[in-house]
Amino acid sequence: MQQVIFDGSWEGLLTAIFEVYEYKFREVKIAKVGNTASLFCEAHTTHTQVAKAERVRTRIEKLIGKRGLQDLYKTFLSETDEAANLILNYVQYIMANGAGAAKNYSHPFVLGVQQTAKKVHREKHRMEAFIRFQCSSDNLYYAWIEPDFDVLPIIAIHFKNRYADQQWLIYDTKRKYGLHYNLETVQEVTIHFDVDINNNAAAAKIYGATEELYQTLWKQYFKSVNIKARKNTKLHIQHMPKRYWKYLVEKQES
Repeated sequence: MQQVIFDGSWEGLLTAIFEVYEYKFREVKIAKVGNTASLFCEAHTTHTQVAKAERVRTRIEKLIGKRGLQDLYKTFLSETDEAANLILNYVQYIMANGAGAAKNYSHPFVLGVQQTAKKVHREKHRMEAFIRFQCSSDNLYYAWIEPDFDVLPIIAIHFKNRYADQQWLIYDTKRKYGLHYNLETVQEVTIHFDVDINNNAAAAKIYGATEELYQTLWKQYFKSVNIKARKNTKLHIQHMPKRYWKYLVEKQES
């Protein structure tokens, strides 16, 4: 058994897949750098090469189209332990059987990619719906998120288009990085915070002059449109799971 180790990036994974074919590895497992290799595996470490990654990306897109490639990327963003090998096995299956094999949803690799991509896509839409911006004293609109999957790379376009006229920051507190829009481009950033961003009282120190007022008005609006006689807690939680409430203004105590 050959173990191919990559750096954890999407380009690194595509490079690893290229080298599986380049070195004609037969029985192979892919692992992120830092993961303990099996004592019974011979390790091969890949070094990310854009040219190799691009060749694999182009070949995959030619076979299964842009939508299919996006599903593979979403599977990668799921960060599950089996994601890298699921993608490798899927690519090997498609390469061996042709583009039509991508529609064989009864095959475990095809089904696995479809199910995983669907979960990540659902999380993407929830983030686009549930993110609540707050305004800082220097007019930066910021939001904290803690999604199940690493969806920041696939929500950037939505927020850039929707909030093109204001600077904003969306920060993933679980993965310790964020996206910053400066009115021109969206850039990936990492930040050291001087306050505990999970502490409402501490985070309030960076509010702009009118932020608390806006939050109060939003809570009042949310309360006013909530008709008690039609309250359906089960349905509400189904559409807005409790794990998202932590960063929703309307769910915070007044």
